[in-house]
Amino acid sequence: MMQTENQVKKQLEKRPKKQVKISDIVIPKYLPLFNDKKHKHIILTSGRSGTKSSYAGIRTIYQITADPKGSAVVLRKHHNKLRKTVYKEMLRGTNRLQIPKNRFYITKSPMEITYKKYNTTIYFAGSDGIDDTKGIIDEDKPIKLVIIDEATEFFDDGEGEAELANIEATFVRGNVDNDFQMIYLFNPPKNPNAPIMAWLKKMEQRPDTIHIHTTYQDVPETWLGKALIESAEAMRSVDPKMYKWVWGGECVGVDELIYYMFNQQIHVEDDLPEEEKKAIGEIGIGIDYGQKNPTTFEAFGIDYRHQCLRGLDEYYHCGRESGQKSPSKYAADFKEFCEKLEQEYDRKISWIFIDPSAKGLAEEIKRLMPDISVKDADNTVKLGISRVQKLLSFKRLILSRKQTMLIKEMGRYQYDEKSIEKGKEEVLKINDHCEDGTRYAVMGMWKKIKYFLPVGVREDRGGEEQ
Repeated sequence: MMQTENQVKKQLEKRPKKQVKISDIVIPKYLPLFNDKKHKHIILTSGRSGTKSSYAGIRTIYQITADPKGSAVVLRKHHNKLRKTVYKEMLRGTNRLQIPKNRFYITKSPMEITYKKYNTTIYFAGSDGIDDTKGIIDEDKPIKLVIIDEATEFFDDGEGEAELANIEATFVRGNVDNDFQMIYLFNPPKNPNAPIMAWLKKMEQRPDTIHIHTTYQDVPETWLGKALIESAEAMRSVDPKMYKWVWGGECVGVDELIYYMFNQQIHVEDDLPEEEKKAIGEIGIGIDYGQKNPTTFEAFGIDYRHQCLRGLDEYYHCGRESGQKSPSKYAADFKEFCEKLEQEYDRKISWIFIDPSAKGLAEEIKRLMPDISVKDADNTVKLGISRVQKLLSFKRLILSRKQTMLIKEMGRYQYDEKSIEKGKEEVLKINDHCEDGTRYAVMGMWKKIKYFLPVGVREDRGGEEQ
């Protein structure tokens, strides 16, 4: 006999509920925090895979399911980064606590997670959208937990300490039980002089604040998997300093020389033998344009056989030293440059990534070479440098001896020393033209070449642009 919907529902309700031990899903270092009422401010820092985001997801879902009168808000500086990062982590929190998703109202616009039983909610907002969040919060369900994700963004792009204090003042209102709490998450920057590190030192002096730092070594190996552990150890062996920052979460300091790991004996090779040239996959070219300053074309091919991005050839012309050229003349030079490469490697050029400010040159190239994909380069400097560093550290970027100016710049490309002292890494705008072209190519081809890196370092770490 077929059961009715109500009969099935009643049977399900009679089944014993799954019990989840918090100690089974939270690392030992975080366990004392779970019922911590002493500290209003909890600061969690870590290297890669220190599980601070996982803890925040579990703790926030627990907040709205265990407290009938307490909602939560999750903030990043920029609203557009919420969905792919911390919003997903909160949804994972429901799985880790083994709470069925049908017990929640889950919406993307507005981005909210509401526990049906209590009508308590997790709100998601960018810092600039706090007022929108304030307007919809029920006074009967005050915000008892604030998660500040990627706290460095508030110092790099916002007002830092003053902005965080304003956020606290906004949401602490209406809490009469003295159980309001803020949790701050960030990966320490390389630079110990960064503004957020000064704020951290100040916060550590407060009796209502606790700071816990974790690394992947605080996490059970079975949670991480063998491949991730091997990734960490691989970086430890090839670049100990990068390892301490990425995996240890240490402020290792910033070298004036940006590509300090570059070594001509390791990273520069002669041309491939003819039989191997045919194995080069897609070819991408990064173009940096200048009138009086140099114009450069840096060509790279994806070498699937040797699992690296391989430099192929270079064009360099300085208008100040050798006479200025018009965009049309540079376009003609570029066409000749591409034809030579296509003949040598027996394949068409796949992509061109051009300086976004070089609109005139881009149009001339499109006119001469209508069948080639010409794209504005991604000029996110910090992220681009980080990706080039990764490739160099793991010997996944190999330069050709033909790239003579790029090789020279690798040993001269620097941060401004005074900016480092102030906690900001600003690139000196000298010896950077070939470097810019290279960075454009790396950024444009990243989705394909990142798989040459170990699993644990393919994705961009917290604090970098995503």
